[in-house]
Amino acid sequence: MIHNYVIISIAVLLSVMILVMIGQKLKVAYPIFLVIAGLLISLIPGMPHIEIEPDLVFLIFLPPILFEAAWFTSWQDFHKWRKQIFSMAFGLVFLTSVVVAYLSSSIIPGLTVAMGFLLGGVNSPPDAVAATSVLKHMKIPKKITSILEGESLINDASSLIVFKFALAAVISGQFIWRDAIQDFFLMAVGGVAVGIATGLLFGALLRIIPSNSNIDTVITLIVPYIMYVGAEHFHFSGVLAVVAGGLLMSYNSHCYLSHTSRIQSGNVWSVLIFLMNTIIFILIGLELPVVVAAMKDYTISEGIFYSVVIGGAIIFTRILYSYAVMYFPRLCSKELRLKVPKPDWREPFIISFAAMRGVVSLAAALSIPAFLPNGEAFPHRNIILFVTFVIILITLVGQGLLLTPILKWLKIDDAGSELPEEKQEVILMRKLKETALQKMENDFSDLAEKNTLVRHQKHKLETEMMLMADKAQCMASTGDYVNAINENKDVLRQIIQAQRNELHRMKKEKIFDDHVMRSIEMQLDFDEAKITGFSHS
Repeated sequence: MIHNYVIISIAVLLSVMILVMIGQKLKVAYPIFLVIAGLLISLIPGMPHIEIEPDLVFLIFLPPILFEAAWFTSWQDFHKWRKQIFSMAFGLVFLTSVVVAYLSSSIIPGLTVAMGFLLGGVNSPPDAVAATSVLKHMKIPKKITSILEGESLINDASSLIVFKFALAAVISGQFIWRDAIQDFFLMAVGGVAVGIATGLLFGALLRIIPSNSNIDTVITLIVPYIMYVGAEHFHFSGVLAVVAGGLLMSYNSHCYLSHTSRIQSGNVWSVLIFLMNTIIFILIGLELPVVVAAMKDYTISEGIFYSVVIGGAIIFTRILYSYAVMYFPRLCSKELRLKVPKPDWREPFIISFAAMRGVVSLAAALSIPAFLPNGEAFPHRNIILFVTFVIILITLVGQGLLLTPILKWLKIDDAGSELPEEKQEVILMRKLKETALQKMENDFSDLAEKNTLVRHQKHKLETEMMLMADKAQCMASTGDYVNAINENKDVLRQIIQAQRNELHRMKKEKIFDDHVMRSIEMQLDFDEAKITGFSHS
C-alpha cells in the first residue's frame, strides 16, 4: 500500500514539474498554467475526485508560505506604504464583505445576510500565494508590487476573522457587533504578540546555543508552525502571528544566522515553497468535479450568473476603493496637494486588477461544515463553494492572463523610484569596499608588509575600489548603462564557461581529487551567481 502511494506521489510530482516547464515554454506564469491544466485533467473520464482538505491548507501550507513571503518582504517598503497596505488589508476587506453580503443575499434566493458575509469573508482577500507567484514574472513598478504583497500578507487575517464571525452567526442565529469588534482586536493584537514573542525567543535561542547551518535551516522550517499553532491555540490570529514573526526574524537574521545558514536556508525555502505552490495550484484546478457535484439545488448556469455578478462587484469595489484611497486625501487637504506630486492614475487600476483569489479562499469555503449542530444540512453551502470557485477562476486565470497585455498597453514604468537598483548596488558596494580598505589600513598595514597574502588582499581591495569608481563613471557617462552592464555580464559568463569547460577536461585526466574539483566548481557557480543573480522562479 505504502509502495503504491510513493509511486503515485512521484508520478504526480513529475507530472506537475513537466507542466511547469511547459508553462515556462509558453511564457505563462506557472500558477495560471497549473490551474488550467488541473481543470483539463479533472475532465478526463475516470479521473478520481480529489477534494482539498481545509486543515491541509491552513495548517500545512499556509504557515510556511506566509513566513517565506514575510521573510523576503522589504520591511522598508512595508513601512513606507503601511497606510495604503493596512487600508487595503482591513478597510477594503470589510467593505468588500459588506458589498458581497447584501448583493448575494438580494440575488440568490434564500441566502441570508449572515450567509452573504460568509461568502464575502471567503472571497474578499487577494491571495498571498497568487500575488507573489504571478507578479514576480511581470514587470510591475516596485511600489505596486510592495503594496500588493504587503496587503496579501495580512488580509487573510481580516478575511478569516470575518469568516469566523459570519459562520458563528449562521450557526447560532445571532450576531453582536460590539462583541465582534472587541474579539477582532483581541485576535489581531494577540496574534501579533504571539508572533513577535516566538520570533524573539527563537532568535535568542539561535544566538546563545551554538548550531550549524543544518540546524538553523530546520529551525526556520519549524518556527512558522509554532507561531501559527500557538496563536490559534489561544484563539488569536495565526496568520498575523506568522507574518509578524516572519518580518521580525527576517529583519534581525544577521544577528543569529551565519552566511552559510542564510545561503542554505534560502535555497531550501525556495524549493519548498515552489513545491507547495505547484501542488496548491494544480489542486485548485482538480477541484472542478467536487464543486460541480455539490451543485444540487441550483443549475450550473444559475451558479455562473451569480458568480459573474458577485465577482464583477468585487472587482468594481476594489477599483473604486483604490482610487478613493489615492485621491480622496488630496481632495480634502490643500497642503497635501501642494507637497505631494499628483499620483499616477494607472497605479490604482493595476493594484485593483492584479488582485487574484487563490487557495485560501477555496479552503475557507470547503471548511464550512456540511451539517449544522442540530444535524441539518448547512444551508446554501453548495452555492457558496461554487461561486468561490468561479471567482478564483475569473480573478486568477482571467485577470492573470489579461494583466500582461494591460501592462504593455498602459506603458507604466518604475519612474517613481528615487534611484535605479543598478546605481544603488554600485553605491552600496563602493561604501563596503571603502570600509574594508579603511579597516585594512588602520589595523593590518604592518601585517601587510610582512604577510604576502594579506598584502595581496589589500591590493585586491584597492583594485576593486578602482573598479567601483569606473562603474560609477560609466553609469554617469554611458547613455544606455543597462546595455553596457549586460555586455559586461555576457563577457564574464563566457569566461566562466571557458573555465568550467577546462575544469571538466581536467576531471577526465583523473589527477585531482573529486572533492577538490567539486569545491572549485562550486566556486565557479557562486561567481556566476554573482553576475546573473540567484533565480528561484
